Amino acid sequence: MGEVYKAKDTRLDRTVAVKVLPQHLSSSPDVRQRFEREAKTISQLSHPHICALYDVGREGETEYLVMEYLEGETLADRLGKGALTLDQTLRFGQQIADALEKAHRQGIVHRDLKPGNVMLTKSGVKLLDFGLAKAIAPSAPTSGATSLPTEFGTAQNLTEKGTILGTFQYMSPEQLEGKEADARSDLFAFGAVLYEMATGKKAFSGQSQASLISAILRDDPAPISQVQPASPAALDRIVRTCLAKDPEERWQSAGDLRRELRWLGEGSQAAAPLPAAAVVARRRGAGLAWVVAAAALVASAALAFALVRARSVRAPAVHAFLDPPPKAMFQLTGDGGSPPAVSPDGSSVVYGAGGRLWIQSLRNPEMKPLSSGEGGKWPFWSPDGRRIGYFSGGKLNVVDAAGGPVQALADAPTPRGATWGPDGTIVFTPDFRGGLMRVPASGGTVTPLTTVDTARHTTHRWPSFLPDGKGVLFLAANHARPRSDESGIYAVSLSGGTPKRVMNGYGSAQAVKGWLLSVRESSLMAAPFDEARLVVTGPPVRAAADVQFDAGTWRGVFAATPGILVYQFSRDGKGGQIAWHDAQGRRIAAIGERGEGYALRLSPDGKRATVIEGDPNNDIWIYELERGLRTRLTTDAQVLTSPVWSPDGTEIIFVSAQVPTGGDYLLQRIPSDGSGVARTIAKSSERIEPTDWSRDGKYVLVDHGPIGATDIWVYPLDKPGEPYKLLKASKALDTYAQFSPDGRWVAYVSLDTGRFEIYVTAFPGGGPRVQVSPRGGTQLRWSRDGKTLYYVSAEDATLMAATVDGSGPQFQVKGVSALFPVNVFEGPRVIGSFDVAADGRFLINSAGEVTGPRVAVVSNWTSELPR
Repeated sequence: MGEVYKAKDTRLDRTVAVKVLPQHLSSSPDVRQRFEREAKTISQLSHPHICALYDVGREGETEYLVMEYLEGETLADRLGKGALTLDQTLRFGQQIADALEKAHRQGIVHRDLKPGNVMLTKSGVKLLDFGLAKAIAPSAPTSGATSLPTEFGTAQNLTEKGTILGTFQYMSPEQLEGKEADARSDLFAFGAVLYEMATGKKAFSGQSQASLISAILRDDPAPISQVQPASPAALDRIVRTCLAKDPEERWQSAGDLRRELRWLGEGSQAAAPLPAAAVVARRRGAGLAWVVAAAALVASAALAFALVRARSVRAPAVHAFLDPPPKAMFQLTGDGGSPPAVSPDGSSVVYGAGGRLWIQSLRNPEMKPLSSGEGGKWPFWSPDGRRIGYFSGGKLNVVDAAGGPVQALADAPTPRGATWGPDGTIVFTPDFRGGLMRVPASGGTVTPLTTVDTARHTTHRWPSFLPDGKGVLFLAANHARPRSDESGIYAVSLSGGTPKRVMNGYGSAQAVKGWLLSVRESSLMAAPFDEARLVVTGPPVRAAADVQFDAGTWRGVFAATPGILVYQFSRDGKGGQIAWHDAQGRRIAAIGERGEGYALRLSPDGKRATVIEGDPNNDIWIYELERGLRTRLTTDAQVLTSPVWSPDGTEIIFVSAQVPTGGDYLLQRIPSDGSGVARTIAKSSERIEPTDWSRDGKYVLVDHGPIGATDIWVYPLDKPGEPYKLLKASKALDTYAQFSPDGRWVAYVSLDTGRFEIYVTAFPGGGPRVQVSPRGGTQLRWSRDGKTLYYVSAEDATLMAATVDGSGPQFQVKGVSALFPVNVFEGPRVIGSFDVAADGRFLINSAGEVTGPRVAVVSNWTSELPR
């Protein structure tokens, strides 16, 4: 960018650096004005890791900057001597991320982050030339070659003149394509810098400018652990996320990135190489990752159990897998999830599949449904292994594992886990907002155990008894800032008192045999844990890789005893791809990029579609289907349920919750074009979820009640304060009601028979019902002419078409046929993953080739941890 001189500020008696810019950068009056304006903005940045810009001026034809004087060397010079140590990489990386976070919050993007713009001083890192790449950018494209260089200095790097600003080795794909750079572009460059700091090698290289650009656009660098075997596995993941080609797949803020690096720097075993024994075990395990028949897997687990019972000393771990029940899939995540729970003696596992709870023996192939376990979720065992607790129908229930009557202990409308202590106390979270409660397992008075400090947190969840049975671990987090430093694992005495913070984190944790288990970056980490002092005594080590983390509820999908570990593998191809499909299931055109949006719903004219994104802090996003553009309709709205279009497509109804205050559920409507703000039309102290809006615009159908125990209510929009129950005689779980196009009928999903089925009843009075699905069904949609009901088979995940006739006084089902298999992305809630257009095309949120969840069972799992 020019020449730099050491100078003396005689007014303030300080040493400064004066940078004199080349004349070609300031020859245009427009450029000069913009440069001064941008420089003044940048001068407002005050941060210990950003080189201060004191002044900007012009002397004759010379433009100059007055900057903070720094003593030290650039990171580029230091890297000329080789890679940095791990400690230096993490420490300097945190400082750079801290500086980026400060600037990005003020709307300033560096655009040319590279080792040459990072100074290493005695006080730490200093970033140079912040935001100046934009300040000298041309105001409009010019014909022919421009004189603006893409590389300002460092002769050892490739240089080229053109309108692209930055240094090629560190530029993001979107910058190379000439698109506008944003904060995520800086994070890509930071990933390239971090890679070079850790390895001493550039993340991308090429023999020419063209080959370098091609490498950045298409290739991934070799893993850091391959170049530097002693480097941590988690650092690989952090850098790989930074270097994602799609900005949406990168870290979305420098603050998140800084916290990840700090976590590594605080002593995580993810920040250290695996011990030799663990590396050998992992490699051996890769060769023994058997995928065999279910009987053989159960036999392996039975052998493992025998080994554990024999208490073999450092016996090798045995790995096996669980298969779901026949014609069913595991249901382990989301609001209705039933993740696996291991019996205290390690002999059995209880989990959810096919809409109910199942018990799988690890001693033999026996698999049986838990009696009265339909719709059960979040199961847990009694200390003696004879009884099982779970949530269903808005209640906390217990039942004998061998079968028998169910005892309801307490109300729990939107639960977040429970644990059963040796003294017969059950500690549970009855609502996703609020603290922990306690109740005797034999029944009795429910009393609070913790009170949420609303200045920091909004929820206490996922309680787990400590091994001594005298205290409980739990997660305390804030819905508005779940990944902030405020979130953490706490411990509280069963007798009450002030909870003690144990460690940072925003997921569930469990203490087992001197280890504290939690999921970090898709790895199950085990930290040495002093259970008496409630202190982590050393850096964590990796107990298992590729473990599922349920981002919607902040829970790692694992459970452990001293001898048995059970966990769900993280699912590849995370998220869904929205795309048009024809009547045979062939994909016609993809809409946008693959993502985490769920609850898909077409607008009445078929030109737009809504999804929910941002779990657990959800907002409504709208796709323009022809152009594939996605815009955000709400901000920090805490959207809970599927948005519903008005008949003319001008408005959307949704429900939000006043999470921080624990207030009401708000039924709100908002203009769909983003021209106005949401206004509340009704409130409810109980959970409500809108599911459809009548074509005449007069009524909205709403699920009313706790998750797993909802009824269908009708809200007249002229009198929204006077809703009424549609199916007055029903005592079953009824949900997801949809108006027929003519408004005469309502189709809905019910668990009345113990399996989700599709039914139709008359509107507005309800009355006799007609069953549509013969063998289970969910996620229903009417065709636009009302002659077909589409749904997903609960038996084999096939899109079904029921030909119906509602023209007469009685509703008739003429026939049901299978169309094609679907593998839909459901998100945290199974509330709609497809819709049908007027021309018969299907808009499907597809999970692609992703298979159902896979569950691993590892016996003697601690043998793979260091002694």
